[in-house]
Amino acid sequence: MYYENELAALKKSKRYRSREVYKDNILDFASNDYLGLAHNKELHEATCKTLSAMPLHSSKASLLVNGYHQIHKDFEEALCEANGFEEGIILGSGFNANIALIESLVRRGDELFMDEKYHASGVLAARLNNMKVEFFSHNNMAELEDLLKSSDAKRKIVAVEGIYSMDGDLVDGAVFEICDRYDAILIVDEAHSSGVIGNKLMGVFDYYNIDIKPNYIKMGTLGKAYGSFGAFILSSSHIAEYLINRAKPIIYATSLSLYDTLLAHNSLKYILKNREVLKREIELRQQIVYEELGIKIEGLIAPIVIGDNVKVIEIRDELKNLGYAVGGIREPTVDKAIIRLIARLAQSCDKLRELCINLARIKK
Repeated sequence: MYYENELAALKKSKRYRSREVYKDNILDFASNDYLGLAHNKELHEATCKTLSAMPLHSSKASLLVNGYHQIHKDFEEALCEANGFEEGIILGSGFNANIALIESLVRRGDELFMDEKYHASGVLAARLNNMKVEFFSHNNMAELEDLLKSSDAKRKIVAVEGIYSMDGDLVDGAVFEICDRYDAILIVDEAHSSGVIGNKLMGVFDYYNIDIKPNYIKMGTLGKAYGSFGAFILSSSHIAEYLINRAKPIIYATSLSLYDTLLAHNSLKYILKNREVLKREIELRQQIVYEELGIKIEGLIAPIVIGDNVKVIEIRDELKNLGYAVGGIREPTVDKAIIRLIARLAQSCDKLRELCINLARIKK
């Protein structure tokens, strides 16, 4: 067999992965459906009703070859209005969005500065085209500033996450001022913060009350808090124009499906309309995690450090037997193996508390 030795090595190191069909009879504290909108039938039915009245139901082509529909344009404009950016582009996934941004923005003579815990999609993109890249210690703004200060690059590009997907911690707000001072383009991956934090629940720009500037780029996913699928990039009109002309995942991929776009647009409206209720529900779950596990979380990701690839799977499976789904994240995805608990709004506070109590007991 072609890869028998490699698969055997993964199994021996307890890093082997496999797919399991989702079971709806287990309490989901593992997925990134933060607000529970993937279960909201009203949003689904409203989307289907609108789409059924239209002459087509597929985007049919790329954004640049007859695949850009009014549905896409309306949603992009709504995202810009809600987040304060000039221009928006929607595309197939957060993974593709990171490839699009980093592969196209970092040119010869430029330098990329990336948080060491940035998402794997961004790390992959940083290895393309022999680009010059520096990884700085996680959330270490002093180190980032020193790197920017000493760089003689033509353009400086910084990449951080709003809320980090595994640690669940918030980006240091100083990154905005530092990037302004050194005229650096700032990419903020808001996959896990958009829809979860901020006065309007729009993410870290909203949370820190940042005035949007031409050097800022916001990327977010639609398959998490928005309960749909796809991603968006928000930026100045100038950068959006450049991306449309250079970013391969935008140019050469079929545009986002009309259903996913409409569903995400309906979700955006829902989040903005119900933000005060949603914020209270988020705060209740943050408090439960703190009371039962002693962990203060910024969003809805609670990482519980286990530190052993075998043990973390044993704990995950024991919780599954009790009726709870959580993530068992192993090295090298994380520095130390963790149980990744998502305090989703689709699950009640009572069930979350029960899970936390069981987790604390099993961990001991």
